[in-house]
Amino acid sequence: MDNYDQQTGNIAKYVWSFLVGVLLGGVTGAMAMLLLAPQSGKQTRDQIRQQGIELREQTVKTVEGAVTQARGKARQITDDVRERAGELQQRGQDMLDERRGHLSEALKDAGKAVEA
Repeated sequence: MDNYDQQTGNIAKYVWSFLVGVLLGGVTGAMAMLLLAPQSGKQTRDQIRQQGIELREQTVKTVEGAVTQARGKARQITDDVRERAGELQQRGQDMLDERRGHLSEALKDAGKAVEA
């Protein structure tokens, strides 16, 4: 489970870092646009508003993609863990059956020794 927790933490860090980068890039771009705008204030505000809407839409798409990717990875990890647990359970059952066989033989031998 530690590996699962570590991978989940890595995915969360990746998503968080990506989102922070997108937001910082958007804010930086908006500030640069304000400082370098060669047009009237109303036009600049309209342009900022429009670009804000576009940035929000891009962020939503990016977040949805990251969430989808994280869910897929989580599903894959869950499937891998279940498969490994099944293998370990089968291995344990095989070992138990083997030990039962040895014990059964030992009891038969002990019974023969008592009869003799």
